[in-house]
Order: sequence, then C-alpha cells, then structure tokens
Amino acid sequence: MALAVANSARARLEKGELALGIGIRQARSVDIAKIMKSCGYDWLFLDLEHGVMALDSAVQIAVAALDAGIAPLVRVPSGQYWLATRALDGGALGIVMPHVDTAEEAAELVDRLKYPPQGHRSSGGAFPQFDFKSVPAGEATAALNKGNLVVAMLETPQAIANAEAIAAVPGLDVLLIGTNDLTLEMGIPGKLGDERVAAAYKRVIAACKKHKKHPGMGGVYDEALLERYIGLGMRMVLCGADLGMMMAAASARAKFVRALK
Repeated sequence: MALAVANSARARLEKGELALGIGIRQARSVDIAKIMKSCGYDWLFLDLEHGVMALDSAVQIAVAALDAGIAPLVRVPSGQYWLATRALDGGALGIVMPHVDTAEEAAELVDRLKYPPQGHRSSGGAFPQFDFKSVPAGEATAALNKGNLVVAMLETPQAIANAEAIAAVPGLDVLLIGTNDLTLEMGIPGKLGDERVAAAYKRVIAACKKHKKHPGMGGVYDEALLERYIGLGMRMVLCGADLGMMMAAASARAKFVRALK
C-alpha cells in the first residue's frame, strides 16, 4: 500500500466541497486543534505573519492537529521560505504565502516547497506526518508532495490581474484572496462587498476553474457576503479567527447577563 498523507482540507477540496478554516493567532496550547476539529473545521490557519506566535508553538499545534484529524496550515511572512520549510518539517500540511503577485513568484513558491522532482526542497527526515516512523525517503517525499497544500495569497490589483497566469503554475493548489489587504491596495479599505471586489473574486474563481486549482478567500466574515462569494464558487474559506470569535461570544454573553434583572 502506497504511503499517503491525510489532509482533511485537501480531501474536501478534491471532492468539490467547502474546506472551512479558522485563524489561530492568540491560542498557544495544543488543545486548540481538537477544539476546532470538534467545532467542525477542516483546517487551522496558524498565523506567523501577524501576531507573535513562535514557530515552536505552531509546530506543536500542528503535530496535535495531525492526530486530531484537522489539517494544520501555516502562514509565514512574505518570502520567508526558511520559516516555511521548517514549519513543514515540524508537521504542517501546507503553507500559505502572502503577497504573491506574479506567476514567477508562484513558481518560486512551488519550487521552494516541493521535493524533487517537482521542486528543490531538501529533506530533513523524521517526518511527524508519518509518526516519526522510518519510511523510504522517496515514498515519503512523494506522499508529502501530493498531500500538502501550497497556497498563494492574492492581495493586490496586480495579483488579481495575473490570476490566470498564477493559476497556470504547476504544483500550486490554492489561490486565496486576502480581501482586507486587497481593498487597502484598491483604495477602498474595508469595502468588502464592493463590486470591484466581487469582480476580483469572479476573475480568480474563473482562473482556478480553467486551470483546475482551488479558489480561496479570507477576511470576509459577514454572513451575507460569505453566502455571496461562496455562491460564486469559493471553496477554501477562512471563516474567522480565534480572537474575534472569542470576543464576539464573550461580549454577547456579558451583554445578556447584564441585562438580567
């Protein structure tokens, strides 16, 4: 039986289903993996670009996520491949790279994150994805190439204009629109429902459909807009983040209890 990597997010996407993610920035303990699995999510968005989460915390959560059956994906700062490959070595099942504007940058992303023959990532051995068992290197790297997700974030008008060329890059899996930064770059900060944003979504979705890639979205948490953009065809959906959800639920409970007489 061929060696394989279980990636719940990829499995959903390959069946044409929604793959639901949750941003993790404030949480630091491994419990969050099981908690978010129980809440119905398919992948964790472990954020090393913003906030102060350390690589050590991210990979500990990633290893717990592997056992919990929820896919750990790590967002690194733009171009920080040394950090990305260490996160993958530590148990991540994918990397989210921000600010990918061109096909050339997307091709470099694949080259740095895939093992030969698809890329030039080096192998460190002792894979947590295979429970640290001794496995043939060729089988392990092939399975990780197939199972991991390589995600490019499109966050500028330039990236949107280049969406079809980016989607055509072999080995890239997901084009994920970073909607907040996109609106900033477009000069319409926070206008997530603007028709120009909708047009960007349609362009990326069409490019993904043409080149058999998966369209993703982040930064949009209004339910009406989620319904709109998912209806257009978005499939890899970042549904919110730990801090925002905790504060929303805690604020609602405090408001309710203070109103009691």
